Amino acid sequence: MARAPALVLALAAAGAFLISYNFFAMLFRGGGDGGIGAAASAGTRDPVVAMPAWMREAADTEARRRPFHVALTATDAPYSRWQCRVMYFWYKRMQARPGGEAMGGFTRVLHSGKPDGLMDEIPTFVVDPLPAGKDHGYVVLNRPWAFVQWLQKARIEEEYILMAEPDHIFVKPLPNLAHDDDPAAFPFFYITPSEHEKIIRKYYAKERGPVTDIDPIGNSPVIIKKTLLEKIAPTWMNVSIQMKEDEETDKIFGWVLEMYAYAVASALHGVQHILRRDFMIQPPFDTKLGNTFIIHFTYGCDYSLKGELTYGKVGEWRFDKRSFPDRPPPRNLTLPPPGVPESVVTLVKMVNEASANLPRWDDGI
Repeated sequence: MARAPALVLALAAAGAFLISYNFFAMLFRGGGDGGIGAAASAGTRDPVVAMPAWMREAADTEARRRPFHVALTATDAPYSRWQCRVMYFWYKRMQARPGGEAMGGFTRVLHSGKPDGLMDEIPTFVVDPLPAGKDHGYVVLNRPWAFVQWLQKARIEEEYILMAEPDHIFVKPLPNLAHDDDPAAFPFFYITPSEHEKIIRKYYAKERGPVTDIDPIGNSPVIIKKTLLEKIAPTWMNVSIQMKEDEETDKIFGWVLEMYAYAVASALHGVQHILRRDFMIQPPFDTKLGNTFIIHFTYGCDYSLKGELTYGKVGEWRFDKRSFPDRPPPRNLTLPPPGVPESVVTLVKMVNEASANLPRWDDGI
């Protein structure tokens, strides 16, 4: 009888050891939970993605209690307006569903300097654009400047901020993917700081640390503490302008220059991001919805009537946001032909549902 309690204690101790060992082994190996990928191989911290399933469930429960504020930078151009309307429509839908508890307030940060026709439909904060000529024809350069102004002047109740873009559609409720002072971001395959070390070192000196400190991200989508973003935003703005005014950097980075500037600015402040591949998908290259939260429709979707992708060539069926620069797409867009991936079909259906429910859609307000 005396040996029974000792045996129980021994078994309990062994069980605790195995649990601890498996947890830390998973943590350092990157785990089997998916989504860590590049973060683990680059040696960056990834405290949420590498958690065991039971712990992630607990973290998700906590995330529902930590609301974030959506900040959507935009212009008053028709091209931007119709995308903002679709984006806000689906934000409200997902916010109202079970699991949408973390989806807090919403602000369209309008960097055109004056109100437009959407002020009554979408909560909007008007800020100034950069001085004439300062963006060098690269309108995205206004984004960091818009955030600097908004953060300084607006009253933002939430502790966290989601930086988003007009061409984002929420496909399910989004929890707060950030973890305390570790913001969450989507890793872009085309943001490769290590391949451009010569350029990067102009803005991130060797004494700062290795180039691998710079995450393969842009500013969007990112969920980040407001206090951190308040520190990063002015640096992001200054680095963006410096990069644009440097001929070599501008030529190499091109249209993703501002994305590199955010990644560099974050590293300058010692901030690294949890890399979440499930944050969003980008049709037509991502074909399945999986467990994603956002569809990013930045690429044109071109297909033959047989459902074959004809990327780089205008398809017999297509959906491309750039086809509608001066007006919104027509209501009830034709659905893709059979064989087209679910990501593209879902995208078109969601645009159709938004346009069918938004007033004065055809007026292009």
